[in-house]
Amino acid sequence: MTSIAPASFGAALLAARDAAGSQHYPQATLYVVATPIGNLADITLRALHVLQLVDAVACEDTRHTQSLLRAYGIDRPGAQLLALHQHNESEAAQSVIARLAAGERIAYVSDAGTPGVSDPGARLVAAVREAGHRVLPLPGASSVTTLVGAAGLVAAGDPGSGFVFAGFLASKAGERDAAVLRLADEPRSVVLLEAPHRIEALARSLASLGERKVTVGRELTKQFEEIATVAAAALPDWFAASRDRTRGEFALVLHPRSAAVDDGAEGERVLRLLLAELPVKSAVRVAAEISGAPRNALYEAALRLRKDGDGDEAVAP
Repeated sequence: MTSIAPASFGAALLAARDAAGSQHYPQATLYVVATPIGNLADITLRALHVLQLVDAVACEDTRHTQSLLRAYGIDRPGAQLLALHQHNESEAAQSVIARLAAGERIAYVSDAGTPGVSDPGARLVAAVREAGHRVLPLPGASSVTTLVGAAGLVAAGDPGSGFVFAGFLASKAGERDAAVLRLADEPRSVVLLEAPHRIEALARSLASLGERKVTVGRELTKQFEEIATVAAAALPDWFAASRDRTRGEFALVLHPRSAAVDDGAEGERVLRLLLAELPVKSAVRVAAEISGAPRNALYEAALRLRKDGDGDEAVAP
């Protein structure tokens, strides 16, 4: 988090009371509150008001949330902070539901961003709704929408084609490569998240997408924020150019494939990947489905690749 002295939020707390205090905040309600992804100033006035108003705050990490609240000048005793994270979410949800049944207002925050988006919160919300209690969301910061807004995503002939949120891909190389291969056929933009210790491995997997553009967002909203758009094939070299580029938290956007990309070239690229794992007929069939290239042309390409020795024994028909 970007450090800001607590006293600097005194005026914000007063503004939060004036701007949001007259609104209705029902009891027996779970308030799902988005918190900053880096810069502490990216908090809404309504969030500040609710975090002061509720009877307790359920949170992914009580120590982190306590520090966050104190940075805003909100001091809550430890007994009012309830640990609810990915390892205990189902069990802890029952404790929250019991408090809601008693008429309490409970807020839920994850460590950063919007709960339930690659963070805990979804199971809690589902359980609370199933129990018949109200869920009131407070929108705010999200690394997903932050990077999408800065990526300049324009699909071929359709600038409003939307995007898919894929989050974290598998950590195992084979599963990750298979996921990337599936994403190659997705016509919309794709948003990914990754941790620093796996970002270079993800870059190597994405490199198979060739000239497809990828926008990388590193340390979004923080002091050393970096946003760059490069071809997928160039991603490993981009990260290798500076060790600082592998530090921090990452969001990435895979841009829509350009209409200028030739289906034949794309089909052969996919085919090369598939031939390492599949027989010719299966590889040709899947490559045709992914790329849209004609099966006959792909079959001829597979035979040529086998003749040239570009592949392994999996290419035997």
